[in-house]
Amino acid sequence: MERILVSDLDTPCLLVNLDRMERNLRFMQEKAHLAGVKLRPHAKTHRTPAIARIQLEMGAGGITVAKLGEAEVMASEGIDDIFIANEIVGPIKLERLRRLARQVRRLAVGVDHTSHVQALSRIMAEEPRPLDVLIDVETGDPRTGVHPGKPVLELARGIEKAPGLRLRGIYTHDGQSYDASTLDEVREINRQSQTLMLETADLLRSSKIPVEEVSVGSTPSLLVDGILPGITEIRPGTYVFLDADQAQVLGTYAFCAQTVLATVISRPTPERVVLDAGTKALTYYVQDTGITRSAGHGRLKDHPEIFLNRMSDEHSSFDIPPGSALDFFIGQKLEIIPNHACPTTNLYDFIHGIRQDRVEITWPVLCRGKSQ
Repeated sequence: MERILVSDLDTPCLLVNLDRMERNLRFMQEKAHLAGVKLRPHAKTHRTPAIARIQLEMGAGGITVAKLGEAEVMASEGIDDIFIANEIVGPIKLERLRRLARQVRRLAVGVDHTSHVQALSRIMAEEPRPLDVLIDVETGDPRTGVHPGKPVLELARGIEKAPGLRLRGIYTHDGQSYDASTLDEVREINRQSQTLMLETADLLRSSKIPVEEVSVGSTPSLLVDGILPGITEIRPGTYVFLDADQAQVLGTYAFCAQTVLATVISRPTPERVVLDAGTKALTYYVQDTGITRSAGHGRLKDHPEIFLNRMSDEHSSFDIPPGSALDFFIGQKLEIIPNHACPTTNLYDFIHGIRQDRVEITWPVLCRGKSQ
């Protein structure tokens, strides 16, 4: 049967260029292999078990998720080595976590406070096997996480005494790399973050506390810099698709695999082109500062110098540059590279995998909306 042409799809819809995605997956898997570390990709970017299985088939050592709901869906699809890189709070979620721990071969969660340890221990103490935990370490991105060094040691000692829990190691996300102003600053952030993690792991080991995993992750850092000896695991997410923000790091849009197919529905002025994809089809996200900041709300794939400069619920638009010979007509279909891949994926029920302008496969985004 002849495959559907991309031009036959209704809009707006989500596309992934399979050649580009596979290239991105190979790049990061080879980087991990050469460094002698495990790749545990963050599935929050694609929220799609079928893509997670491709990552595992290529050599990934398990997956990372952001939310318990994502983990439950991945487990139901047969993925059995999952790290929830987040803190799990509240009796409803803790009971769900206990049920999930009984279903999968290997599960871990993040903690950064004694209250997390106490709550997890209460729910897991009578289970037949302990739950793995990793301590969330803040190495410069002021989100979650305890400070490196002695605060981690104090929390680790509490975990060792907690029934039903096993300390697997420590993890961090150097999200401040997104705000770096230069590539050299990205590299400096990456190395400083990894160094703090390695020093903290050494402190734990010198205190007779085993550390199995020293896990780090941030796509900008791992795109442009290396992995220090002693790191055991990397957890990039956006690398699978890349996006207009990551293109600023790479200096090219040639590796951006995710696009939104949209239709030109209006030409109200000679310069303005209006599309049928607004904030419900493309993320409104704009990185405020740093090397990953991309102007506008997405780029035209075939003309990345043109960006979407206006956006509302159902519409977005761009202006044809003055003096340009380009023209666009009502009914024309265009591919838009989103600024940020992760929230864009979450807007769609399906991803159409394309190769040479034909739809090769369609995947359901089964974790869409699974943010509880």
